[in-house]
Amino acid sequence: MTTLETTPSLLTDAGHALRAACDHLIGLRSPEGWWKGELQTNVSMDAEDLLLRQFLGIRTEEDTAEAARWIRSEQRADGTWANFHEGPAELSTTIEAYTALRLAGDPPGAEHMRAASQQVRAMGGIEASRVFTRIWLALFGEWPWRDLPVMPPEMIFLPSWFPLNVYDWACWARQTIVPLTVVTAYRPVRGLPFELPELRTGRAPRRAAGGGWEAAFGALDRVLHRYERRPSRALRRAALRRAVDWVVARQEADGSWGGIQPPWVYSIIALHLSGYDLDHPVMRRAIGGLDRFTVRDEKGRRLEACQSPVWDTALAINALLDAGTPADHPAVTGAADWLLREEVTRTGDWAVRRPGLPPGGWAFEFDNDGYPDIDDTAEVVLALRRLDRPGVRPAIERGVRWMAGMASADGGFAAFDADNDRPLCTKLPFCDFGAVIDPPSADVTAHVVEALAKERPGSPVLRRAVIWLLKAQEEDGSWFGRWGANHVYGTGAAVPALVAAGVRPGHSSVRRAVAWLERHQNDDGGWGEDLRSYRDPGWIGRGASTASQTAWALLALLAAGERSPAVERGVRWLVERQRPDGTWDEPYFTGTGFPGDFYINYHLYRLVFPISALGRYLRRDRELS
Repeated sequence: MTTLETTPSLLTDAGHALRAACDHLIGLRSPEGWWKGELQTNVSMDAEDLLLRQFLGIRTEEDTAEAARWIRSEQRADGTWANFHEGPAELSTTIEAYTALRLAGDPPGAEHMRAASQQVRAMGGIEASRVFTRIWLALFGEWPWRDLPVMPPEMIFLPSWFPLNVYDWACWARQTIVPLTVVTAYRPVRGLPFELPELRTGRAPRRAAGGGWEAAFGALDRVLHRYERRPSRALRRAALRRAVDWVVARQEADGSWGGIQPPWVYSIIALHLSGYDLDHPVMRRAIGGLDRFTVRDEKGRRLEACQSPVWDTALAINALLDAGTPADHPAVTGAADWLLREEVTRTGDWAVRRPGLPPGGWAFEFDNDGYPDIDDTAEVVLALRRLDRPGVRPAIERGVRWMAGMASADGGFAAFDADNDRPLCTKLPFCDFGAVIDPPSADVTAHVVEALAKERPGSPVLRRAVIWLLKAQEEDGSWFGRWGANHVYGTGAAVPALVAAGVRPGHSSVRRAVAWLERHQNDDGGWGEDLRSYRDPGWIGRGASTASQTAWALLALLAAGERSPAVERGVRWLVERQRPDGTWDEPYFTGTGFPGDFYINYHLYRLVFPISALGRYLRRDRELS
């Protein structure tokens, strides 16, 4: 390990930066006690919102104009749209954005529209777009329903032990698939005031090549198409009733489904087609709830695909405490009391795989009591255990019991479910976009290890999770990041967790991780990893430096006991790039929804993680001095 004497000037500068950052963070807290940064995604959210409103007959000129302004502002110079900042052109996102702008009145002959349509055709046209995009187009007669893969509503009757039952899907996928089976059974068509010939190539859609499961499911899809022409009327009616009841039972208090956009919009359409008029209480809550996810500013109107108040609040508490903020500071205690009120106390779909496990834990969103998640629960436990507040200890005990009980059979931890790792779902022709199962991941397992190391040291569940995490290390010394970009995130989570669990900083796994981080530090002293690393290994550990990713690397190096030039240069990067108001600019997306397909810019990441990194850096220096 290389040692370096910390310079007094850097310590002083880091202290100033930390105080400014803490002041900015405290200033962002809501009066109710929580923090919530914007979750910025790509413009498909906004395009699909306009298409939803068009389908329901509730689209207004004001909403359309504001959304169109935002969509135009995100168009790239070549006429396309990307899924993340400075990312490559994305065909389906471009098709959906273009269609939304046609709804807004942009003529196909306008320069920006001609550029978009030319690029769409060059990338393969509508025929090469993902299934979900073609479903949206089918709703308006711009793609034939018969040419889409079939997912019949009768699948709702499959028992939980049978392959491809709805609980084989990840929670976000099952909540999307079930209403979609209703939509595709009705096959509605409501025409647009225009057609989209300029986005077509005339070529047949590409089909998956090869044999194995892909070929088998291709054959199954052909059988299902034949069934769709003459389904059993009694069975179809029963399946539609069961599916609709399933959907209604899972609506959250805020009107959403799972607090995320895909199941929300498809559930609205499914219920509408099933006879729920727009004045029905379920529909009023659903449509009205979208306003809470709407951001309006000088750039226009845009929707968040999700919201993260529980996650953000737990991260903020931990960051402030890392920075030396007193545990009795009103911002900390108020946030803790809010988190206690957010504890999930009811049983959800997770109990299908873990019957008998008492409920507990925390969800990601304001209202998502049906789907608490393991990652949030671990972070909340790490925050609350540092505080002496009424009700904290019983809530922690319930959360830890639930979290530990959600270990998968291999000892690792996924985000929402246990043993949700059957790969058959991923082979279906319907599933060409996004992760549809929820297997254990290194970053979630690491957060659980860190929490269990504090709450259940020496426990069998902790030992198995540590073994899982050590085995999950990549050959190059890094860890894959499922929910953050990417190997920098995974490594930044794994190293502190392993050290907290008793793995010595000199252990070979830790040393290999440190070496990987040092090899991938940018020349400017920061760290960054482009989201293309999920599909192109050449991007692993490479990308423009960002505040959040630099902080993740520093957290790992500090946990490993590093006093090296890499640490000093990383801290200097944060200090020198801090804005006058105490935060950092970060246009790059560093959060992951679906690896390879869907990404998030968590606007609070650029602040909470640097605070934790600077706070731990200064604390280490005090402890060593």
